[in-house]
Amino acid sequence: MPNIANDPNRKSWIEVPENSDFPIQNIPFGVFITKDDVVTIGTRIGNCAIDMGALQQLGYFEGIELTDDMFMQDTLNDFISDGKKTWRLVRNRLAELFDANNPKLRDNKSHREVVIFKVEDIEMLLPVQIGDYTDFYSSKEHATNVGKMFRDPENALLPNWLHLPVGYHGRSSTIVPSGVPVHRPLGQTMPADATSPIFGPSRLVDFELETAFITTDANVMGERISVDEAEDHIFGMVLFNDWSARDIQKWEYVPLGPFLAKNFASSISPWIVTMDALEPFRCASPKQEPTPLPYLQQTGNKAFDINLEVYIQPENGTESLVSKSNFKYMYWTMAQQLAHHTVNGCRVNSGDMMGSGTISGPTEDSFGSMLELTWGGKNPIKLNDGSERKFINDNDTVIIKGYCKNENVRIGFGECSSKLLPVIEK
Repeated sequence: MPNIANDPNRKSWIEVPENSDFPIQNIPFGVFITKDDVVTIGTRIGNCAIDMGALQQLGYFEGIELTDDMFMQDTLNDFISDGKKTWRLVRNRLAELFDANNPKLRDNKSHREVVIFKVEDIEMLLPVQIGDYTDFYSSKEHATNVGKMFRDPENALLPNWLHLPVGYHGRSSTIVPSGVPVHRPLGQTMPADATSPIFGPSRLVDFELETAFITTDANVMGERISVDEAEDHIFGMVLFNDWSARDIQKWEYVPLGPFLAKNFASSISPWIVTMDALEPFRCASPKQEPTPLPYLQQTGNKAFDINLEVYIQPENGTESLVSKSNFKYMYWTMAQQLAHHTVNGCRVNSGDMMGSGTISGPTEDSFGSMLELTWGGKNPIKLNDGSERKFINDNDTVIIKGYCKNENVRIGFGECSSKLLPVIEK
């Protein structure tokens, strides 16, 4: 089935500002509350949010096999379960409907009034009910930097790292959409000059620049997904800030790995950008040496050229750019991550989320965490207002932005923005 929604020459009758993340070639999917307190599934073009539940009720998806309430739900899980053919049919229909040359909705004022909202008049929600969340550790640069800081610099990567996509199972209950603030966590730490642990607020709260992908119902228990088929089970991607408490993490992570240092909060961008929309931005991934085992060997371009930026905004201050990276630097691809995740027969369901792991590039300004940018706090970053940061301060807002761009079109994710509030005092 052709992917006609990606036509770079297509224009919309909805105005799209220059350098918008959301041209008609994007057509992401999300869930929002309208100004009338109606929860609906929708999409976005320019600065307009589009109520797909209203479109369905008005008959604009006629001819596509959908349940009667498909877009009148509060999550995308059922839509994602319908699979790639349905995703593409719906996205193609939306592209046709909002094409500048199509008068069907464009010239129907009464329909437009119940379908189209200004983005400032809606509230974005989590797009999916996340049943399970896995976080990977797939940036060679990030893993090397962390290994140099905390282990032997001459053997920064652990022996298994170049052979498999390392990961751990996270906590989905504290994943929140962009705009929802998070609180500084409490926990145990072991100060350098102490002989026993202390309890209190984390002093080293950090961001992690990541993306995440959302899966469909990929397999049944006991069945594995091949690396060649893996992308057919990936609906799309979001920006992801996997907040971390480095001092809690340092004390607790041996022998079993991340726990309270990671599960207190994670933030995602609310619009899921489909793999179809990202198709024009495929690129080669880094050369893998040694060659992975056969079940992880892949052919073709499995990486994506996604520009990523991180900003810190102090309370009542302006944004300061602190990192510029790119998703293409990831050593292990999404296809390899999903193939490895299921090689033991682990079941993957609609709405499951897989974090990329911190995305760091080869230069110091492309590192994906404060841990690396300040090298453990030894080299503070100066912000635009003259203040310095070793890690994230209370009332700082961390903003992640991401977009793809070629000579024809720009496809973006919007923002993943979240403010760090002080500890909740009991």
